[in-house]
Amino acid sequence: MSDLESITITCADGVHLQGHFAPASGGAPGLPVLLSPATGVKQHFYLRFVSWLAAQGHDVLVFDYRGIGLSRHGHLKHNKATLAEWGQLDQVAALDWLLQRTGRDQVLMLGHSAGGQMIGLLPNHQRVARLVGVSASTGWFRGMRLGFRLKAHLGLRCLVPLGTLVKGYGPTSAVGLGEDLPAGVARQWGQWCAAGGYATNAIRGKPEQDFHAEVRTPITVLYAEDDDIATPTTVADLLRTFPSTQKQAMRIKPASHGLKAIGHIDWFRASHQALWPMIASSLRGQG
Repeated sequence: MSDLESITITCADGVHLQGHFAPASGGAPGLPVLLSPATGVKQHFYLRFVSWLAAQGHDVLVFDYRGIGLSRHGHLKHNKATLAEWGQLDQVAALDWLLQRTGRDQVLMLGHSAGGQMIGLLPNHQRVARLVGVSASTGWFRGMRLGFRLKAHLGLRCLVPLGTLVKGYGPTSAVGLGEDLPAGVARQWGQWCAAGGYATNAIRGKPEQDFHAEVRTPITVLYAEDDDIATPTTVADLLRTFPSTQKQAMRIKPASHGLKAIGHIDWFRASHQALWPMIASSLRGQG
């Protein structure tokens, strides 16, 4: 991972995000890739995959959203970030940075969970040639099996909001939901998952900020059979929010790739490299 370059992205509101850029280092040349992380997952989780993808012929950018990892500045309780800003400001700026750095007209977006769910908030969405969402869905509580639905509802609608009142930030790590989050991010996460439709909740009544119906970027969602969050129902709930584009969902059996489990997060672990060629093929529109 020695070819990774630490970079800074400046958002429209002046917030600085930290990321890593890996130039293509082999393989058949392909479009640059913007890797947008899942909620509460730091960019370092993806770096081994980033280096592997660069060796397949892609320039790759990964970054931390405001309030997370290297993009967390000061105490979390003072961070006013919202989940909507992760799409409307952070992903927009990261996409522009990658376009400028590479000089390309379009890039590919690889979004893990929330990272693949907010293209309808991006005014520059037409610069994305293809979106591959790994474990991408709306996380709609009603689309989950009952046991996990109750657990998720308790965590995101009860314990985490209560924690934000006490601590001033979302103590999501205490309930097994990744890194702690800015209070505004944690609150919106719970609200969007309860309502269904995910990012459409951010722009209700704000048609000038809603690009869902305009998105023409082909979308492929890869999700695992043993994923408690991305289920057939929650994936379908996401894809319905993009009525104007070509879209497909592929439900992956862990055993088909020699794995005992995949779940929601494990796709990018070194232990799950058997899945990486499928992700790369999907980015290139193959298979």
